Amino acid sequence: MVPPHWPAASAQTPSRRRGAVLERAILEAALDQLGTVGWNGLTMEGVAAGAQTGKAAVYRRWSSKEDLVADALRSGLPDFHTVPDLGSVREDLLELCRRARDAMYSRPGSALRSVIHECDTKQAERFHAVIIKGVVEPTLKMLREVVNRGMERGEVRRDAANGYIFDAIPAMMMYRSKICASEWTDRELKEMIDQLMVPLLRSGGP
Repeated sequence: MVPPHWPAASAQTPSRRRGAVLERAILEAALDQLGTVGWNGLTMEGVAAGAQTGKAAVYRRWSSKEDLVADALRSGLPDFHTVPDLGSVREDLLELCRRARDAMYSRPGSALRSVIHECDTKQAERFHAVIIKGVVEPTLKMLREVVNRGMERGEVRRDAANGYIFDAIPAMMMYRSKICASEWTDRELKEMIDQLMVPLLRSGGP
């Protein structure tokens, strides 16, 4: 028989999270830390506190800050695989730009920018594959599909599918974000598409 002075376990003992639930909480806490204190300020202790767990639970799953952040970024990056099909290359490009802009200023996007801006060259190499596989390659694939579809409709000239064209939008958006520290408004996205991208792509040449 349980002695009457012992507290009831259900009333006093918090439920313990395990497995995927705990891992998800730790990854979410890592993204929060990156968004608030940045890469340089993130610590395994701080992540553990944010996830309301012990530091040992974090180290059992990730042996280093770099490993933890890499997995947090992978888990938080938005879906870059659904290609818009709105009937014209202009509208498709504009929708892609809106998605990219929203992703850049989402919590995972803020975390990714923190890593890119604050890591030294050696540290940044650890995240190269995450960025290439999770962001760059899917974005280029969508751009190619939009441009190729525009060719089939006769909106885009046949020689427009080249690396310079595909680099233009990501380069413009990253320049504004990283160098100018400025967010793209809807009006500016429309101006960039109408004044830069559509003239570069249109049938008959720029």
